[in-house]
Amino acid sequence: MKKRRSLQDKAVIALKQAVKEVVERHKKAGRPIAIWEHGKVKRIAAK
Repeated sequence: MKKRRSLQDKAVIALKQAVKEVVERHKKAGRPIAIWEHGKVKRIAAK
């Protein structure tokens, strides 16, 4: 029997997929990505 996912599980899966797509899009375009790390904004160069 297939386990039913909670709304929270579905939201986490959707968020992870959205982040993955954004990272891929930025890499293809050669644009840096801004993230929040240790209370500061950090830019990561596209590789």
